[in-house]
Amino acid sequence: MTEPHDPRGNLVRPYAVTRGRTEPIRDIPIEAVLVASPAAVQESRFAGHDKYRIAVLCEPKALSLAELAALTRLPLGVARVLVADMVADGLLALHSAAPKKGFTERMDLLGRVLSGLRKL
Repeated sequence: MTEPHDPRGNLVRPYAVTRGRTEPIRDIPIEAVLVASPAAVQESRFAGHDKYRIAVLCEPKALSLAELAALTRLPLGVARVLVADMVADGLLALHSAAPKKGFTERMDLLGRVLSGLRKL
């Protein structure tokens, strides 16, 4: 048994959060913007702690997948699996700012975003 002050006592393995899944049911880009549905917070109370936290964060304002992963301190892959599940369940609405054409266009968009952030 771990000591109460031992930081390893709070560790939950990522595969436990996603029930062993490593791939999301749909591809969600890291820059995709997510908004909670009107009933998301209420319904996600029964979907697990991490999904509830995601719903609470997306209720007042839209957030990207990358922001959600950072704010919840979940690995990006874990956040992607959970968010994909929530989109499939209708708890989150997905708005992708990226062009649907391919990797090059997505990288160009991310480059423009990074350039804009550097100018701030």
